[in-house]
Amino acid sequence: MTQSPAIPHQAHHVSGLGDAVDSMPLKVLGLDERVYGRALDCVHCGLCLPACPTYTQNGLETDSPRGRIHLIKGLADGRVELTDAVHKHLDLCLDCRACETACPSGVVYHELIEEARTQLAPLRKGSLSQRLIEAFIHHVFPYPVRLKLVLLPAIALQRIGLWKPLTRSFLTRFLPAQLVKMQRMLPDRRLPWWEKPITGTNQPKEKHMSVALLTGCVGSVLYQDVNRQAVELLTHLGCEVRSPVEQTCCGAIHHHAAAPTKARSLARQNIDALLPGDDPRDWPDWVVTNIAGCGAMLHEYDHLLRDDEKYRDKAAAFALRVRDVTEVLVTLAPPPPGHEVNLTVTYHDACHLAHARKVTAAPRRVLSWVKGLNVITLPESDTCCGAAGTYNLSQPEMATQLAERKLAHIRSTEAEACVTGNVGCAMQIESEAHHAGLDLKLLHPVTILHRAYLGK
Repeated sequence: MTQSPAIPHQAHHVSGLGDAVDSMPLKVLGLDERVYGRALDCVHCGLCLPACPTYTQNGLETDSPRGRIHLIKGLADGRVELTDAVHKHLDLCLDCRACETACPSGVVYHELIEEARTQLAPLRKGSLSQRLIEAFIHHVFPYPVRLKLVLLPAIALQRIGLWKPLTRSFLTRFLPAQLVKMQRMLPDRRLPWWEKPITGTNQPKEKHMSVALLTGCVGSVLYQDVNRQAVELLTHLGCEVRSPVEQTCCGAIHHHAAAPTKARSLARQNIDALLPGDDPRDWPDWVVTNIAGCGAMLHEYDHLLRDDEKYRDKAAAFALRVRDVTEVLVTLAPPPPGHEVNLTVTYHDACHLAHARKVTAAPRRVLSWVKGLNVITLPESDTCCGAAGTYNLSQPEMATQLAERKLAHIRSTEAEACVTGNVGCAMQIESEAHHAGLDLKLLHPVTILHRAYLGK
């Protein structure tokens, strides 16, 4: 594997930004020249500021994309000292990529923040609770069997009716904020027990296309029902749906938690599983997922493996085939569904779908097919809800503020349910709604289309 040379830097000192405490010795980022070039694309116009959730929440320039680019470039040039304050400003970024949608210069901001975090991660001093959360994120979330085992106590308490009282008990006052947030994230609805994973190939009566379905890790445990509905719906509408058992976590958890080596390993495994062999004629037409966060990561495989000589070309072909399930439904152009779904809903744009993939029309279009469905426009629909992968566990205070802001807009619509295409958003909004005593249903577009076409 070849690596591009790092940009040379000068080692002079300029004091850090913000109220720094416990200043560390000056550290220099050795950014890949291609990533460093992203910082040079920024003309500091400020059009990203109103799109950034953290900036609009607290008004700090250093918590804006423009401010963070200045910090990252300063660290790379040796002009900014790495302090606790600088760590905090970079950690507070959601990586929601709303700034990329707003940017007239086309700055690919996420490459900058992700590379900076990867290099700075070994220098961060984390608390015991933070290290526990990181261990859980790395070693439990990506593995469905492990996650099910960890969830056994919660499942048992649900079965005997004690889970909800426990989640609201005074005991949570003695837990760190990150653990309280993790506990709150579990849905109040009955969690699945040991359902058989979705594997194999489902054949339609009349085949129009073939797709390979990535079922996800957390999604395959907590939202397995949506995966099954997707398989049934796509098969009903003429898709051959392949769900290879060899697939694994998409790698987003590791990529965003400064573990790029593991992320690349998972990417290779998924490429081999979902695009088997070397003959494109044997590959499915599309690689599809119900989970916006997974879809965004799959779409980045060409970037992730761009220096891997063996996988580079296949990763590029893979990325071109990635589609959200709603995009596939639009491509299928099926006849109108025969069942009414009499429900008033509002639609929340998952950041990884709206900003990373630029997919906003397809979900709304498929919902428009459903008779009886009343879709109310959601104010700030594409503003992050605070989920952002595992951000709501690492930055629970800001995540909660953003969830409360999102809920206020949802309430203003008076909708019975909120529809979104990402498991993380669904867990975040649902958990905060229930914590606030709001009776709000969270539904995936697939669930509504499944009812409309199959009457279930």
